[in-house]
Amino acid sequence: MSRIGQQPIKIPEGVKVDYRQSALVVKGPKGELKQKIRPELKVEVSQDKIKVSRKKNDRFSRSLHGLTRTLIANMVAGVTEGYGKVLKLVGTGYRVKKEGEKLVLSLGFSHPVTVEPIEGIQFEIEGDDTIKISGADKGLVGQVAAKVRQIRPPEPYKGKGIRYQGEEVRRKPGKAGKVGAAGFGASE
Repeated sequence: MSRIGQQPIKIPEGVKVDYRQSALVVKGPKGELKQKIRPELKVEVSQDKIKVSRKKNDRFSRSLHGLTRTLIANMVAGVTEGYGKVLKLVGTGYRVKKEGEKLVLSLGFSHPVTVEPIEGIQFEIEGDDTIKISGADKGLVGQVAAKVRQIRPPEPYKGKGIRYQGEEVRRKPGKAGKVGAAGFGASE
């Protein structure tokens, strides 16, 4: 029995849920999300809640039960509240600015890097070193944040790069750290 899959999902006011031909559509104030539902599962939509159940009790159906319920709950939360990730630029001369809807990043390369927004994703800039990525689709927000971070991931020696807010970067000692404080004892 899936404990998570058994729980019903409450539908808040202002959210419309439509289930037709193995596709679930959730509309709300922040947007509209669609999800295909596997034929092994059954979705029942009532006035104020959504219930997910299995048609068979085989291993594959059990593995999909909790996952599908969580994906639907994330859709409902996304169209009502939305999701967001915050990225910080750490390094001398690393900065970001917004030109229209695009992000222009200066990250120590010989050229500025431009990032185009995907439909359903919004970029906000705070200062010149903080990027807020927001949208209704939790997976898409995380994917865009990971792609922006991948442009210049934090390096372990000085910690420079793009990191998530609150991310701890494990630092390595450089060459001087291996030998000793000022190189003493290496040639004696």
